[in-house]
Amino acid sequence: MGEFAYTTVPGKIKPLLEKIRHVGVPPKATVQWLKTIGFTSSNDASLLGVLKAVALVDATGVPTSAWTSYRGAHHKKVLGDAVRQGYAELFAVYPDAWQRSTTDLEHVFSTSSSAGKQVIAKTVSTFKAVCELAEFGAPDEQPSPTVHTGPMHSPVAATPSAHAVAPPNGCKVPSVHIDIQIHISPEATTDQIDQIFKSMSKHLYGSQGA
Repeated sequence: MGEFAYTTVPGKIKPLLEKIRHVGVPPKATVQWLKTIGFTSSNDASLLGVLKAVALVDATGVPTSAWTSYRGAHHKKVLGDAVRQGYAELFAVYPDAWQRSTTDLEHVFSTSSSAGKQVIAKTVSTFKAVCELAEFGAPDEQPSPTVHTGPMHSPVAATPSAHAVAPPNGCKVPSVHIDIQIHISPEATTDQIDQIFKSMSKHLYGSQGA
């Protein structure tokens, strides 16, 4: 488990992220850039490590697409997703990491670092400060595949029944054509995909599936 980022000024995380949403996107996030937006203390430089931890900037300090997305209306959700990714090892231990106690977080952070208690405390404070500005789904929330039906082209179409009653001579009956379009999340599991097609087989062809 790798080292986790921290800042010695966690109280400045909120004003920094608010600035990011309103000032222009810099070519690169640097100490000098921090100074131009009001973060002039020598300790403020440690905030750059937090931006890297949640992938708002890359390893060289260049703003990423997440930075641009964070400037939008759904900034809390964007940050929540970024925190999940940046602290993936922590979330692997505690899926509800943002709700965990200081003791739980200290235990995980201390087992991944040889740092002393003060650094571990700052690491916890950093994580909590970021989480306060983020929005997370339920701990067990998983993307699920969805099936949409409608008048759209699809690889599956209903076929006429062999036992359909023929219309009286001279009568024209409009044909009915049903298309089904399936949208499956790229994160769906194999079992979820199999279940979708078993369900389709059951309802379209009367088969219960294996």
